Amino acid sequence: MDTPLLTLLSPTEVGKSLADRAKALRLLKGWTRDTLAGRAGISPASLKRFETTGMASLDLVLKVAHALSRLEEFNKPFHPPQAQSIEHLERQAATPSRKRGRI
Repeated sequence: MDTPLLTLLSPTEVGKSLADRAKALRLLKGWTRDTLAGRAGISPASLKRFETTGMASLDLVLKVAHALSRLEEFNKPFHPPQAQSIEHLERQAATPSRKRGRI
């Protein structure tokens, strides 16, 4: 099942939005950047860069999410679509899973 590549937000915009929400959670808890950075095991400078630009490694974002007690929310992306019918389930079971892409 193909999904369209066209979206309204760019990866940069999504990253910045994610950083803004993380900052809002930090402030809601009354934590300074140093506090969150310490709890996440990252440098305050890396946290500042994430909060201001939205740019960070996945590892850093997951550490921040864990420190903010939101790591479970990252378990949702990249799940295959759910079957729409029993026929669809049967076709999935009969088709061997691919190990590599075609293109």
